[in-house]
Amino acid sequence: MSFIEDFTNRGYFYQCTNLEQLSKLMDSKKIAAYVGFDCTAKSLHAGSLMQIMILRLLQQHGHKPIIIVGGATTKIGDPTGRDDMRKVLSNEELEENFAGIKKSLSKYLTFGDGKSDAVMLNNASWLETIKWIDFLRDYGKYFSVNRMLTMDSVKLRLERDQPMSFLEFNYMLLQAYDFYHLNTVHDCVLQFGGSDQWGNIIMGADLIKRLTGIEAHGITTPLLTTASGVKMGKSVGGAVWLNEDMLSPYDYFQYWRNTEDLDVIRFAKLYCEYLPNDLEQFKKLAAIEINQAKKQLAHRITELCHGKEAANLAMKTAIRIFEEKNIDENLPTIYVSQDRLKSGILAYEVLFEAGLAESKSESKRLIRGGGARINDIKIEDENTLITSAMILESGFIKLSAGKKKHILLTTNQ
Repeated sequence: MSFIEDFTNRGYFYQCTNLEQLSKLMDSKKIAAYVGFDCTAKSLHAGSLMQIMILRLLQQHGHKPIIIVGGATTKIGDPTGRDDMRKVLSNEELEENFAGIKKSLSKYLTFGDGKSDAVMLNNASWLETIKWIDFLRDYGKYFSVNRMLTMDSVKLRLERDQPMSFLEFNYMLLQAYDFYHLNTVHDCVLQFGGSDQWGNIIMGADLIKRLTGIEAHGITTPLLTTASGVKMGKSVGGAVWLNEDMLSPYDYFQYWRNTEDLDVIRFAKLYCEYLPNDLEQFKKLAAIEINQAKKQLAHRITELCHGKEAANLAMKTAIRIFEEKNIDENLPTIYVSQDRLKSGILAYEVLFEAGLAESKSESKRLIRGGGARINDIKIEDENTLITSAMILESGFIKLSAGKKKHILLTTNQ
């Protein structure tokens, strides 16, 4: 099976500049292709997972993945899908984020000097050396403002009467230049991105064509939401991070375990790398026992991210909590001082500190609505004190929000 066939069968395909020409090119030789990520956090999250799986598939087919982390463009911020400017990060924050993103990608890709080994580059290394007047003279003439105003990333902001700074307006020029730079230095002829990146991608391919005569290509993927319309990579507790220091393997497992019924088959195709026969067996399982299919889905996706041992432990923990009604010490745990717990802590404050509510007011509403429990007993009053007397034989206090979110509380040793 060719890369394009594999890519399409998994549900990654949305749009391509010239699919027939690209297919022939990739069938005849190994190419370099790239994906860009913002450098705004210390980890990538589940919303980036489709692009990561595409890079992994690319490498499995013998092609070379290039990852651009926007150390320079992050200082500007991609306006696509936003109504405001991004926070400006310091160089130190960007360096820390760069290292964290490399850690996320290393879970899925092989980095090195081999022909198909992935490379990760920071566009600050070439963009920050450009002189503004030289850039305008050499490249600015190839960009039509009329055309730029028709791009969704700009047009939607203007239609909503949301201000857009000149700083942000320049983002697509710099992204186009990134593609041109990679083409000239790394022989990169293909860029992947979400469907909202289509305008930026084709501007880069057009710049390459104008300056070099080389036909570069772009492929976009569908923008994913869950069946109920929630953006991928987001949960009640925040982003679903790939790095274990940002989100535990158990919580990562639980995010996928709670997949909506209508998304199970789709996510299995996107994220599980099932062979055709295995996928058919999974579909049969989902048709007769959806919860078993969800556990298998969560285990497979967690194994790809965190390894088999962590995935097994996460599943074991979930079974102990939900099926055997026990407390499992592998649950996320928070620690408080012995003196503080001895004096007692207000229930709504504990739920907030544990991350089971995003604010103290939300924590109070959770309790008033009957959705909060201590050691599986409903909290009746938001001013209930959590004390050391509630510590179970296991040495923990179990805090719960709803049926699926649990955290253990114990004292510092």
